[in-house]
Amino acid sequence: MGPINLALREMRRRAGRFVILVGAVTVLVFFLLFQQALLGGLVSEFVGALRNNDADGFVYGELARDNLQASVVAPDTVAAVGAVDGVRQAGPVGVGTFTASVSAPAPDDRRDVTLFGYELGGPGGPDNVTDGRLPQAPGEALASDAGAGFAVGDTVELADGGTISIVGVGDELSFSVTPTLFVSFDTYAQARTAQNPDASMVPPSAVAVWVDQGADPAAVMAAIDAAVPGVDALTRTQAADEAPGVASVQQSFSVILLLGWLTVGTVIGFFFLILTTQKLPQLTLLRAMGVHTAELAGAVATQIVIVVAAGFALGALGTTQALSGGSSGLNASLSGGDLGSAAAILGVLAAIALAVSAWRIRGLDPVDAVDQGADL
Repeated sequence: MGPINLALREMRRRAGRFVILVGAVTVLVFFLLFQQALLGGLVSEFVGALRNNDADGFVYGELARDNLQASVVAPDTVAAVGAVDGVRQAGPVGVGTFTASVSAPAPDDRRDVTLFGYELGGPGGPDNVTDGRLPQAPGEALASDAGAGFAVGDTVELADGGTISIVGVGDELSFSVTPTLFVSFDTYAQARTAQNPDASMVPPSAVAVWVDQGADPAAVMAAIDAAVPGVDALTRTQAADEAPGVASVQQSFSVILLLGWLTVGTVIGFFFLILTTQKLPQLTLLRAMGVHTAELAGAVATQIVIVVAAGFALGALGTTQALSGGSSGLNASLSGGDLGSAAAILGVLAAIALAVSAWRIRGLDPVDAVDQGADL
């Protein structure tokens, strides 16, 4: 009798136990994958406009402390950054929160939106367009996502004056947990002026940078820091990861995910260890009949693979269905990388569980079968 047949035969005899274990693994995998999707959705709400931006880096004012909304740079900083070796093009970026309504102003329809102004045709625009097109003229915008209530053809009216036409929509482009509209820098400046008529000028919040083809963005950002006084240059990844709130959210979810995966490993490991311990008399008798320990361990391995694969598949399917049917407004989804990482972690935990059970099987002595009086 081979290890696979031995494993399947036992699973049929004790189907209830294995169904319960598969159910437990399914629930835990569902919980962990759902938490992973929520983490990705929350981070995208915070800094999706930076993560999914076509700029290679951003240059903040040195007092901004990695906060784009708190950053201000002098207008001549754009030219100074553009003159640094390795910079292909630099352009102004303006970010601010405004009160707006869609299509027709009404008190109950007003909401906060973030205007992300950039130089059209230059760095700082979104690279994740799912419907429509990028803005090509002042007064046009690409909205962060349709779930925020924006669609191609809508007109957004700012409370302080001015209208913006939605010409495109993109996924995972929100900033600071508000719906975001990518507009020309001139449109942003006009909105700022309407909000504060006494302002003599509207300075950029930051400078977006494209580096030369083949250049290392981190090296170019370091060169900008050295050449331009009063700035803090960050790569796109750094700007997103070091934004306020992102690190604390990632740390909190990381603790939850770590404890969850440890729970999964503990459940699987203890189940098979207890199961192996309970059937030691039968396993010892099989050893006395000439069945090699490798075959017995192979049977356990087969059972672990079946349980883990079934639990992961059902958990992933349930998570996907829950996310696709949700209406929380949070753009949470699972990527192939998320599923691959979860499968790899689950595989490692399964291997550890197998090692523990195999260690117990390896210690079996066929001579003990005489005293145990075991029977199949």
